Amino acid sequence: MSERKYFGTDGIRGRVGEFPITPEFMLKLGWAAGQAFKRDGQRNSVLIGKDTRLSGYMFESALEAGLSAAGVDVKLLGPMPTPAIAYLTRTFRASAGIVISASHNPHEDNGIKFFSPAGTKLDDALEAEIERWLDQPIEVCEPAELGKASRVDDAPGRYVEFCKSTVPNEFTLDGMRIVLDCAHGATYHVAPKVFRELGAKVSVIGAEPDGLNINLNVGSTHLGSLKAAVLEKGADLGIAFDGDGDRVLMVDRDGSEVDGDELLYVIASQRFAEDRLKGGVVGTLMTNLGVELALKEIGIEFERAKVGDRYVMERLLANNWVLGGEGSGHMVIRDCTTTGDGIVSALQVLLAVRRSGKSLAEIRQGMSKLPQTMINVRVGQRFDPFNREEIVAAVRRAEDELGGAGRILLRASGTEPLIRVMAEGQDADQIRRVVEELARVVENSSP
Repeated sequence: MSERKYFGTDGIRGRVGEFPITPEFMLKLGWAAGQAFKRDGQRNSVLIGKDTRLSGYMFESALEAGLSAAGVDVKLLGPMPTPAIAYLTRTFRASAGIVISASHNPHEDNGIKFFSPAGTKLDDALEAEIERWLDQPIEVCEPAELGKASRVDDAPGRYVEFCKSTVPNEFTLDGMRIVLDCAHGATYHVAPKVFRELGAKVSVIGAEPDGLNINLNVGSTHLGSLKAAVLEKGADLGIAFDGDGDRVLMVDRDGSEVDGDELLYVIASQRFAEDRLKGGVVGTLMTNLGVELALKEIGIEFERAKVGDRYVMERLLANNWVLGGEGSGHMVIRDCTTTGDGIVSALQVLLAVRRSGKSLAEIRQGMSKLPQTMINVRVGQRFDPFNREEIVAAVRRAEDELGGAGRILLRASGTEPLIRVMAEGQDADQIRRVVEELARVVENSSP
């Protein structure tokens, strides 16, 4: 991935109006993707979906024009969760799917994600091929071969039915009171239908998108509003999605946050108890050590992958396992879907809660998180922290201080100019001090 000009760990992302998040680049990207996805001897089509950002209209049109110039048909889905585009790409037998979204970022940002015909993230080779086409001048196909565009009017209904199909027919949420926070994002018109049709009494916040309020003080990165709503309404739990619907976090009935690590444990432990886990669990370098210890205590194998759902998926496929995820709430459940899906993941958590006979507050108590602190250090430009001698020396000093009773992790963000500095261990005060000292060293070493 370090050789890529444009692609990060999760597609292409940046501030709207700043290269490469410009209409000119998106036109070229549409054409380049069309060339990379085209297969001779067949009529090729690509699906385009987006979240609720105002800039999505502009980029949707630019991508559509580029794909048409490459001779590829376009099916426009409108605002839909990222995992819905993955699912519909499969069911339409499309050549690829494109998502216009910057996930949990504010409206000023936007980005592009791609899905393969199988509904999975693109492999490195295909991303590299798109970048090779980006270096070529646009050549418009013959007028009679230009791609056509059409809208898929029933896309939301198709996806709602898919989500419900991932739980058993007898599963019901009757009697459960749930608050949904849709982050003013792509789940606003589908998530309430899913949970209501399964029988829950649903209250909704963050479901009035205006193009500018996506993720604004709501959603999985801002749980305060959801906590307040759960307590006010006396709900059993709250569910928060991010702007594009591929992540989920929860709040239990007491207003306590339940992060992706804990949700992963809830699903894994209940599946294991029912002999339905099918192998072990994949986390990432950022997964709390408490998850690993709790899973191993009940006999579940655990493996860490690099940060990013594509790397979680790689390890799941290599091991032929089905369950993995990240603390951010991005989970991959391979026997349900092909990519991270906030709604589907939430349903699997609720299935575990129902079958356990416990509340979310009770079932999450099976694991204890170790104190963990992370500071995101904003830097002038991305760099490898381990190429700086002063940072390497500071990490060694910190590891010596922890004496093998904790973990330290430094990594550059794949989507933003940030260095993430994280540590975990038994002593919360010590961990906080260690991270703050390391963060200062990283900040002073920034180019």
